Amino acid sequence: MKHLGLLFVIFHLSSSPVGAQTPWTLEKCCDYAVEHNIGIRQKEHQRERQEIQLSNARNRRLPDLSGSVNENFSFGRGLTAENTYTNTNTSSTSLSLGTSVPLFTGFEIPNQIKLSRLNLEAATQDLEKAKNDIRMQVAKSYVQVLFDMELLEVAHRQISIDSAQVARLEAMLAVGKTSEAELSQQRATMAQSQLTATQASNNLRLELLSLSQLLELESPEGFTIAQPLKSLENLESLENLSPEIILADALATKPEIRSEQIRLQASERNIDIAKAGLYPTLSFSAGLGTNYYTTSGYKSDPLGRQLKNNFSQYLGLNLNIPIFNRFQTRNSIRSARLDRMNQQLTLDDAKKSLYKEIQQAWYNTVAASEKLHSSQQARQASNDAFRLTQAKYENGKATITEFNEAKNNLMKTESDLTQARYEYLYQTALLKFYRGQPLTL
Repeated sequence: MKHLGLLFVIFHLSSSPVGAQTPWTLEKCCDYAVEHNIGIRQKEHQRERQEIQLSNARNRRLPDLSGSVNENFSFGRGLTAENTYTNTNTSSTSLSLGTSVPLFTGFEIPNQIKLSRLNLEAATQDLEKAKNDIRMQVAKSYVQVLFDMELLEVAHRQISIDSAQVARLEAMLAVGKTSEAELSQQRATMAQSQLTATQASNNLRLELLSLSQLLELESPEGFTIAQPLKSLENLESLENLSPEIILADALATKPEIRSEQIRLQASERNIDIAKAGLYPTLSFSAGLGTNYYTTSGYKSDPLGRQLKNNFSQYLGLNLNIPIFNRFQTRNSIRSARLDRMNQQLTLDDAKKSLYKEIQQAWYNTVAASEKLHSSQQARQASNDAFRLTQAKYENGKATITEFNEAKNNLMKTESDLTQARYEYLYQTALLKFYRGQPLTL
């Protein structure tokens, strides 16, 4: 671990242009991804659409206002200004302005407002879930980059060991204490180690590319990440935690559960809206109007006088009482109640799915913890074996094959330990995230 930062800087200085960005923390990566992800933008638009729907529902309480201008022409036999019929051409112009306001709609409007408000809250929770999903994807890729970084360090350590042995054998060959075959074998081993390092470097570049694409960066050039500040040797314990405890926290905080709970409330409002068809409705209306007439062959009063003389006003109340509508209202209520039962099942299914995810994450964390402990022991044992074999090899009491086998075992246990560390790091962070805590490493 102590050489990881230096190797990481060297790697990116060699692959990135001068003036590259400072390393990105996980928090910065998550925030950037949330801000630039296209799917999240679409969810934001859906939420804004629900805001418009809420505004429309509220505005149904307001009176409307409309005006009209009509021009009519009549040819042939028609009514004249003297209230007689004759064969002539007539024209008429009518002007009107009217308004109406609902007084009682069977509680449909207030329930529609409540429904729209609930739909807005559900859309907000859907937006939060989309943000959480992208954060989890970014965190997983971020940890994979950290893992690949440390694998690259392991590969460079292996090259360092092989290089030292090649130099040692070259010196021994110069004084006749070893054979050309043994030197060639060690050089071949070093070449294989260099190939392993090249593959590790390529894997790191590809994973950095994947992470940069998750962040919607135009190019991965100059993109680097920062290591977590806390030691991977002192990760949090799983004591006093269980899937049930984590589930209790998750049910109170996870947006996917909250959104389904809100939709359950919205389904109840839909029942109330359907029941509005059982009630009478009452509305108030008012208006103004006037007309202007002309008849061919007859003298008509001037425009201003006609508009004044024909000016009229009206006020009205309209009561509509439902009696029988072919059982449409009854069936609408039944359908709304079925929708509510289905939504309850959807909520139950969401809770079960969340519990399954938490169980999976919990047992993955337990397995990662056990693997970490075993890997630490295996690494220590392999390191002791390698040191012993190295000393025997340098004193001529072990063959180069035994030395390389001990070295390869050490490198494998270091890789396994690295994988176990970061797997446990990610799983513990995931459990915290399910409990409503920020996703940090």
